[in-house]
Order: sequence, then C-alpha cells, then structure tokens
Amino acid sequence: MAWGCALCLALAGGALLALLVQLLRWLRADGDLTLLWAEWRGKKPENELRGKVVWVTGASSGIGEELAYQLSRIGALLAISARREDELERVKKKCLQISNLSDKDILVLRLDLTDRSSHEAATNSVLKHFGKIDVLVNNGGRSQRSLFVDTNLDVYSAIMELNYLGTISLTKHVLNHMIQRKKGKIVTVSSVMGIMGAPLASGYCASKHALQGFFNSLRTELTDYPEISIINICPGPVQSKIIQNVFTENLAKSIENSGDQSHKMPTDRCVRLTLVSTANDLKEAWISDHPYLAVCYLWQYAPTWAWWLMNRMGKRRIQNFKSGVDADASYSRKKK
Repeated sequence: MAWGCALCLALAGGALLALLVQLLRWLRADGDLTLLWAEWRGKKPENELRGKVVWVTGASSGIGEELAYQLSRIGALLAISARREDELERVKKKCLQISNLSDKDILVLRLDLTDRSSHEAATNSVLKHFGKIDVLVNNGGRSQRSLFVDTNLDVYSAIMELNYLGTISLTKHVLNHMIQRKKGKIVTVSSVMGIMGAPLASGYCASKHALQGFFNSLRTELTDYPEISIINICPGPVQSKIIQNVFTENLAKSIENSGDQSHKMPTDRCVRLTLVSTANDLKEAWISDHPYLAVCYLWQYAPTWAWWLMNRMGKRRIQNFKSGVDADASYSRKKK
C-alpha cells in the first residue's frame, strides 16, 4: 500500500515537473511550441532546402530580403521578386558575397503583385531559368496604420488587391506547375493579425484573415497530392521597414519615420523560424514574442479572455498611434 502511494506521488511529481518545464519554455518562447520542438528535434533547413529552387516575393527589404540571405547561405537557388529592381540587384549582390552561389543561381525578376496579368509570364520566366519551382514564398504585401472611421474605402480595395488577390493569383500559376510535378511547398507569410483582430489595422487584418481562410481551404483540396505542402507563417512585430510603406487614411499618404524597432523580433530570428517551418512542413507557425504569442494561444483556446486582453492592449495602441509613438512599442518584449 505504501509502495503504491509512493509510486502515485512520484508520478504526480513527475507530471508536475513536466508541466513546469513546459510553462517555463512557453514563457521564454518566441514561437509556438510545435515550431520550437521542430527547431530542436526536427528537420534542418540546411539539409532540406539546399539545391531547391525557391521563389521569394517581396524580396527587396525586410523579411523577404533576409530570406534571400539565409537561403543563399544554405545553398538554395533563388528567384527574388519585388517592384524595385535596383533593390533586388543590391540583394543579389550581397547574396553572392555571402554564399557559394554563382550569378546564374539567382534570378532577379521584377514583379508587381497587383498586375495579375503578368503573373503567368513571371512564372514561366522562373521555370525557363531553373526548370522547376520547389518552394514559393508569398511574402509581398503592405501593412496599415489608420482608424477605420478615418480611412477611405479605396485603401481597403488596394490592400486586398495586393495582399490577397495578388498572392492567390501568383499561387494559382505556380500551383499548376507543382500539381504536374506532384510536389512543392507554398509558404505564405501571413501575420498574427491573421489570427486575431487589432485596432489601426482592420484592412490588413482582413487581408491576412482572407489568406488564412484561403490557404487552409486550399490545403483540403490537395489531399491527392500529399507532397504539396501549404504552410502559413504568422509573425508578430518584426524589425523591418514595413512601417515606412504602410497604407494610411488615403492612398497618397505614407508614414515617414519607422521609429525605434529594438523592441521587435530581429528579422534574422523570424526568418530562421520560417525556414524551420518550411523544412518541417508545418501547416501553421506562430512566430512572435509575448504578449502577442500569448494572445494567439488565448484566441485559439480562450477567446473570451483574448477579447478582454485585446481591448486593453488596443486602447493603448490607439493612444500610442495618436501620440506619434510606434503602436506596438509598449507590448513587445525588449531586446537586449
């Protein structure tokens, strides 16, 4: 009897210890626990992506630019696209400096996601150059900083045209090729805003919710092609120049100063976790520091609490915006 009680106590103690370890991991996490497990024990991008043809949109700055650098170091063959061809050439030059790739291993391809009539020809250009597309990274897009009551509807039309319709248009042409090969990966950089709602970004949230719904639905249409992976990446605030190119109250207005971004996740860390997600075919990955990571979990498992927390965070976010402070500055964990 005493032996049985001791065993029960030991098992209970072990379970409690395991829960405490998981809690500590979660409190220090900068990604969801499935993703961090994949980083620790899963497939490595260096093994899975070397020699693969990867097409990255929005590659002239931010996450897309860093993707080009990390992929080139791995040894992936790159097609990099954006509207600014001169910036793409700058990115290509650095990729060649930091990797063993040759000039022909990196294709610079100017692309406007809103010009849907050009997407078939762009896809054919990549296929003509490399003969295949193993991975498409849908990274191109713009964010938003404005209150709905102050914002022209033209802004909502433009943000959906770029972030949503442009992305699924390009995906359609690349997917046709992947279906013919019966393999490939489509990686879409969504956002934690595609999971939750937030003030000052109603149009951006709408476009990312649309992408989440579309690609989650598309995944169910591809069950006959188990080697075609649909991967949604949901970053929180990340250090980039995206704030300088956001939609505001009208299409002619932009924000000139991106401010201090030290409180946001470093771009290289976000990209590393994106590549881990890609290598391990994770259907959805949350990449963020707290409190946004915590809100993702709340939104998934305790939505009533999530609404309460977002209402409190949202009020401060609007106050920051009206005061000319980075809307996310008060909530991201300070980087050392």
